[in-house]
Amino acid sequence: MTSSTPGPHRHVTGPARRDAEATKAAITRAARHLLARHAHADITLRAVAERAGVSPPLVLKYFGSKDALFAQIMSFEADAAAILDAPLEGLGRHMVHHLLTSQAEQGADPILRIVFAPLHREHGYVLRANFRTQVVRRLGERLPGADAGLRAEMAVAMLLGLGVMYGIARGPHLRAMAIPEITDRYAPAVQACLTPG
Repeated sequence: MTSSTPGPHRHVTGPARRDAEATKAAITRAARHLLARHAHADITLRAVAERAGVSPPLVLKYFGSKDALFAQIMSFEADAAAILDAPLEGLGRHMVHHLLTSQAEQGADPILRIVFAPLHREHGYVLRANFRTQVVRRLGERLPGADAGLRAEMAVAMLLGLGVMYGIARGPHLRAMAIPEITDRYAPAVQACLTPG
């Protein structure tokens, strides 16, 4: 008779792994939500845990400390990798679509937390520095032609404007439109910044 309990050398997969990933994602979303509304110093692990629907010890289990959790939240590495993950000729479309679907379907904010940097005093400097290095400069390094850095900043500015209107101001006309239609209308302008004239 075989046992269904994993042995000491087996990797746990399936529902337990999915539950752990879902829990970490919920904690991350909760921390991002609070970071967009409160100064870093005012956010407690208890508040993060309550928003995520977990216990404070579970937050510590997955992230170790408040500082470690927020160091991850203040990094844009993973978000930049996802939002820039397309060939250059289709990158504008991908960036717009990724931004909107992240907000609408996953309740996630790939880059909008930079808008709230002024709330966080010294942590705001870290947020801004990470954003410039991990998102804007990384995009600029991919662009051919003159003024690549300027064109990267303009493209990202367009994304931020769209994200603010869609996710924060919640413009009713914009939100009434299907994401593919918004993408069809908006992506060419973003792509024009990415492609040298």
